[in-house]
Amino acid sequence: MNVAHFLEASARHQPGQAALVFGDRRWTYAELDREAGRVAAGLARLGLRPGERVCLHLANRPEFVLAYYACQKLGVTPVALNVTYVRDELAYIVRDSEAAAILSGPPFAAQLPEPGETPSVRARVGTGEPGAVTFETLPADPPLPAVDVDREDVAAVLYTSATTGRPKGVMLTHANVVSNTYATVHHLRMTREDRGLCALPLFHCFGQNFIMNALVVAGGTLVLQERFVPADFLATIARHRISILYAVPTMYIVLLAGGLVAHDLSSLRLAFSAAAMLPGDVEQRWTAATGLPVSQGYGLTECSPFATYNHEHAHRPGSVGTPIENVEVRVVDEHDREVPDGTLGEIVIRGPNVMRGYLGKPEDTASALRGGWLHSGDIGYRDGDGYFYVVDRVKDMINVAGFKVFPREVEEVLFGHPAVAEVAVLGRPDPVKGEVVRACVVLRPEQSTTAQELIERCRGRVAAYKVPVVVEFLPALPKSPTGKILKKNLR
Repeated sequence: MNVAHFLEASARHQPGQAALVFGDRRWTYAELDREAGRVAAGLARLGLRPGERVCLHLANRPEFVLAYYACQKLGVTPVALNVTYVRDELAYIVRDSEAAAILSGPPFAAQLPEPGETPSVRARVGTGEPGAVTFETLPADPPLPAVDVDREDVAAVLYTSATTGRPKGVMLTHANVVSNTYATVHHLRMTREDRGLCALPLFHCFGQNFIMNALVVAGGTLVLQERFVPADFLATIARHRISILYAVPTMYIVLLAGGLVAHDLSSLRLAFSAAAMLPGDVEQRWTAATGLPVSQGYGLTECSPFATYNHEHAHRPGSVGTPIENVEVRVVDEHDREVPDGTLGEIVIRGPNVMRGYLGKPEDTASALRGGWLHSGDIGYRDGDGYFYVVDRVKDMINVAGFKVFPREVEEVLFGHPAVAEVAVLGRPDPVKGEVVRACVVLRPEQSTTAQELIERCRGRVAAYKVPVVVEFLPALPKSPTGKILKKNLR
């Protein structure tokens, strides 16, 4: 077994099919597989050995795709680095992963730690240092085919986005990635005719497995953009006749704000959203504008990431759907006992998609996987038909004088105001009640409202203790590269 067999199979069965498009450059599957094999041979000449870890400090460019599959072919483990991180953050992950090499490129290489800060690193490619090799100058040996590895060997390490504390390295095995990617292809009914547009970061599990690997398994075409620029994104859908739109809630909000009437979206068969909860108002406006429901998925990096799917043929608005094939999902109480349908609790997951563990952190691994189930840290419930709904993060819950407030409930009320573009609700310390509700709001362009008007909107729609005491207007909300609002930063 080897994740790189995805690429080799598509190159064997459809060598002339377009595999990757970036700007004006196009690679067939035969070309992409050959180039990945050449990079693998070059890495082998640098002394990298199976089982070692290699940091990929690369943006959404062809070099990431080539480096990822080259590592898999060689049997080394890619560790994808967030290119928005600064030097200290990168140094921590390189040291924590004990990486043997770093693959980088301009302009992000300037943020890399100095060699002395990362003693495990023996080889640095594309870092711009005197004498450093580049992707183009790697030794041009004959391309290497993929080695066979054990199904439980680690295929990739992806570091969590660190919404609390230091990032942890999630170890996904070849079996995890293979099972989850095939499930993605099955549930999204993907074929070689599909063209997927990816402006989401490939260093994130969503981009890496759910988009890149799944399209390669299906033999479809990955149209890659380095970053999300709304006008370019919409123009690319029309130019390349994109069939699957991959986005996070923030992207849907921005696209709707810019207007969709002037753009040809007729090629789309599926609009998909994940990584954060999609506000109900946004989902309704998108469907009204395009005629397409937004099919939500749910999961975590720790489960490769796909766990549930709200199918377009059996769509239930507001839900994240039902468990994917071979995966079990439950809702449990604080004692890990399953709760009745309609009752709030923590969502837990079990199946072949669940990680091997956190790199070098056995105690955190034992806590997350206790009882044989992955504990998501998300609060939700299951309805009588087996559809799941995510309410909020356990750690985001607000405790007002002993009463529980789930921020998303208040956020949905505020989202309904025509002037509100984005909102984040969180707790603020209070000497009497412990916490009170605070709302951080971003307004739509050329729209206005007042804090009092938003507070009054909440009265009568939620219980009195859930009504925000403070409303702050901000120009923007801090977000992760996948559009997840970073409430830690707001706090």
